[in-house]
Amino acid sequence: MFDDDTSYGLLKTLENNPDLSQRDLAKRLGVSLGKVNFCLNALIEKGCLKVNNFRNSENKLAYAYLLTPRGVEEKARITVRFLKYKMQEYEQLRAEIKELKREAEQKGLLENIHE
Repeated sequence: MFDDDTSYGLLKTLENNPDLSQRDLAKRLGVSLGKVNFCLNALIEKGCLKVNNFRNSENKLAYAYLLTPRGVEEKARITVRFLKYKMQEYEQLRAEIKELKREAEQKGLLENIHE
């Protein structure tokens, strides 16, 4: 349940929006509320996030999730891994597109397509 995509999304989002609720985080990241809760707790345990309690305008207890120096470092490490993964994915897509274009050209299917 704890993965780089969710961790990166949480750290990136919370860096600029530390007062988002878990429900808002789940909506923004497109994951379940339970997954957000699990991953936040894991990031807190790892020392990547610090939690501050405060009262919001509706008189309810709310939380602010603040990145610690370790959290900033972890976000940077995850960013590098994420970038490497996305670059590999990009290169694979480029190769696949090149092959599909070659096949379509051989079959004369690209004559009426304008790029």
